Amino acid sequence: MKKMKIDLSNLDEIFPEDFSQEQIAKAKTFFLKELAKRTHKYYGGKIQTAPKAGVFGFNWFNVWYTPGVSKISTTIRENNDASFELSNRGNLVAVVSDSTRVLGDGDCTPPGGLGVMEGKAFLMKYLGGVDAIALCVKSDNEKGEKDPDKIIEFVKMVEPSFGAINLEDISQPNCFKVLDTLREECDIPVWHDDAQGTACVTLAGLINALKLAEKKIEDVKIVMLGAGASNTTIARLIIAAGGNPKNMMLFDSKGGLHNDREDIKSDPRFYRKWELCQKTNPDKIKEFPEACKGADVMIALSKPGPDTVKPEWISSMADKSIVFTCANPVPEIYPYAAKDAGAFIVATGRGDFPNQVNNSLGFPGILKGALMVRARGVTDNMAIAAARSLANYAEKRGITPENIIPTMDEATVFPEEAADVAMQAIKDGVARIEMMRQEAFEIAKKDIEYARNMTQSLMKEGFIPDPPDEILQESIKWAIEQVK
Repeated sequence: MKKMKIDLSNLDEIFPEDFSQEQIAKAKTFFLKELAKRTHKYYGGKIQTAPKAGVFGFNWFNVWYTPGVSKISTTIRENNDASFELSNRGNLVAVVSDSTRVLGDGDCTPPGGLGVMEGKAFLMKYLGGVDAIALCVKSDNEKGEKDPDKIIEFVKMVEPSFGAINLEDISQPNCFKVLDTLREECDIPVWHDDAQGTACVTLAGLINALKLAEKKIEDVKIVMLGAGASNTTIARLIIAAGGNPKNMMLFDSKGGLHNDREDIKSDPRFYRKWELCQKTNPDKIKEFPEACKGADVMIALSKPGPDTVKPEWISSMADKSIVFTCANPVPEIYPYAAKDAGAFIVATGRGDFPNQVNNSLGFPGILKGALMVRARGVTDNMAIAAARSLANYAEKRGITPENIIPTMDEATVFPEEAADVAMQAIKDGVARIEMMRQEAFEIAKKDIEYARNMTQSLMKEGFIPDPPDEILQESIKWAIEQVK
């Protein structure tokens, strides 16, 4: 077995030389899952709480707690907005989920979502300089049904402690009611990352993919496989950014969305899907393979693959076709297979393939931008501004069919995105405070550098130890065994 670097930079090279592309793709998935299990157990999760103020002598306990802290409480009592600057509220996000749709694994029970929610908190801190807490909650009512009102009530109860709310992994259709209600009734940003976050980053990738394909968003034919929270929001954002809904078709498990879908119309919980039924697919095409013929763009967020999308469907698409297959943890078709079928540009949700279209590029910068101006909400314009910010950043440093969007290790993309979002919040009239773009950029840059440097210092000093080599080796061994 080959020795592996701890930075995982040689991921494609650690498996047997006689493995096919498909075997390597499968082995990487097995390896990353097994390594995640072993390292999470080793570290006991991946987030901790640490002070950001010092203890400079005994009496500083009396400053940070009683009697000194009483001045903080009474000041905030007189002006609740003072909580944003006198506590950590101004830079603190609650990551809220009932864990009913975790990645491609479905309902994992509330505690089962902690790994993902801690992951959001981890990325929020390291990429965006934002503190976050994972809050996985029970949403069952007295009848044992998943009740969106339970989540709504919970978020409204904890709102005074946070600067923003990140909703995550709430199943359809409850996710729509939860987000739309809280956006109206909360006085802080409420962001559904599976929906708005995925939509924002997908739009960013699509903008640059269309530039390379020399096509315009208002002209292209777009087919979308899956009509859950992510794809319905992607469709809505594409339309808001200039896409023509008459050139768009969405498909769920029962076929095409169109205005004859009485099953959707009759269920008020699916009002977001019904809106798209009325706007898209005027020819009422029922089958996805038929819709793919001559399509310029395919966006799939549906059942994990690798055989969900067939190569022949891609082969039937237009010249210079763009294929986003973003199911997690395994895309609907592997990138090499989509390329072999004729796709010009292929993107997935995974970082071990080119063109990772993942909401991790969105939420750290978007929420940082919203928090800096103490926004009262996140508008669709702010999401579109973030998408254009990401696309512009990538275009300035150069884009190719294998590199259409920034990656998470491009640190400067996040303060740029945060600054653009902050400016849009001010323009949209949802900001409590105003600042110039350069000021916003410098604040975000400073906070992100602080978070990154703190993590690197903890690693350097041994407070965050390297994972033992045997964990990596056993994970590789296990993955190879599963594929063989």
